[in-house]
Amino acid sequence: MRKFLGVLAVGVLGLSAPAVRAESLADALIAAYRNSNLLEQNQAVLRAADENVAIAVSNLRPVVQYSLQSTWSRSESAVTSDTPWNTSLSNALNLSVSMTLLDFGRNRLGIEIAEQSVLATRQSLVGVEQNILLEAVRAYVDVGFQSSVVALRQSNVRLIGQELQAATDRFDVGEVTRTDVALAEAALAASRAGLATAEGDLMLARERFRATTGAYPGRLAGLPRAPATANSLEGAREVALRTHPDIRQSQHQVKLADLQVQLAKAQMKPSLTGSLGVNERFSDVNDSIGSRSLSLNLGQTLYAGGELSARHRLALAQKEQARAILQQAGVIVVENVGRAWTTINVARASIEAGDLQIRAAQVAFDGVREEAALGARTTLDVLDAEQNLLDARAGRLLAEANLYIGIYQLLSSMGLLTADHLKLGIPTYDVTGYYNAVRNAPAHSPQGAKLDRILRSIGN
Repeated sequence: MRKFLGVLAVGVLGLSAPAVRAESLADALIAAYRNSNLLEQNQAVLRAADENVAIAVSNLRPVVQYSLQSTWSRSESAVTSDTPWNTSLSNALNLSVSMTLLDFGRNRLGIEIAEQSVLATRQSLVGVEQNILLEAVRAYVDVGFQSSVVALRQSNVRLIGQELQAATDRFDVGEVTRTDVALAEAALAASRAGLATAEGDLMLARERFRATTGAYPGRLAGLPRAPATANSLEGAREVALRTHPDIRQSQHQVKLADLQVQLAKAQMKPSLTGSLGVNERFSDVNDSIGSRSLSLNLGQTLYAGGELSARHRLALAQKEQARAILQQAGVIVVENVGRAWTTINVARASIEAGDLQIRAAQVAFDGVREEAALGARTTLDVLDAEQNLLDARAGRLLAEANLYIGIYQLLSSMGLLTADHLKLGIPTYDVTGYYNAVRNAPAHSPQGAKLDRILRSIGN
């Protein structure tokens, strides 16, 4: 890993002026968190879910309505007079207050359903945050890896260029044939093509970095020590089943489905509503005519073509669906932990094997090159040995990149790849701030003023 970090740092140094402070992985993660449109989109989705709680709460409160009506009329007089037309103007004020007095818990269940939806949406937001941060890690590591590959390819081009010159010199003095020179020329052309491909891959990695963090990479610092995960595979799975946002989201959705079944049953029961009405009429004929009314209404749907029973059966089916989704979420989370754990073990084994391969390939290349100088080896032997050494070095770099990304993948599969867990030291989105401001359905009140401040703080 130390070699990779060193090569990574050297490979990226040429991308920007040395006076600029090196950009760290933490910087990239912070930029990705702050500049993610997807994260902002899902934060808005959560605020919409918060408002559903306020709407559900409002159903427990009275509804006050008023209407104002003004009527002007003109009619022809029945007898002939100096004023053949009669005109009148009347005004009316209607004020009504209505409220559900008894609904067998339907409105209360609506509040609980909205609250469970909020809790599930919060976990969905955590999942989005994990994906964004993991993509930032991948983008950062990929830029460093591709930079290192470009450096290897450049070195390979220079080395094969030297071999081509040596083959040409030996051909001039008759030590080798034209075939040796052609082999070296072909190898140089292939090496240059490989360099062009590597440079293209680096450009693609830089574009991915920009899409993830909001800016192209400058001079990147070496990779820091990877965060701690778990001491064992079973330990990682236990943590994942407790903390992964997909598990928690599914758990809230199961509770929500249970509440939907209860609500479907309650919809079959009656409801009692009360209303108070005030009516005042004023006209130029009569000074005032007023009325007051107070009414209670008890009602129940006795037959709706089977709709209420169908909705109850639908809720039961959705409840079973939610439970199955929860079980499957556990299966997928456990599988992803196992995959990440395996990736880490394979990468570590590949690094160990790569070290042995590089040492052996280096010895072989040095020996073949010396033997070729003495005429015991051909140019093709030297080129093959150089290619083996290049492949060994590139393979080790890839294994080191896979190891580092694999550790963060394991952290994500455990549900711990968040800005707070990584201690990035930045203010994160407060999932309770907006909820606490709107859960009691404020209109024009101190709570409403607080809500305005929260909206301004998030840019709305």
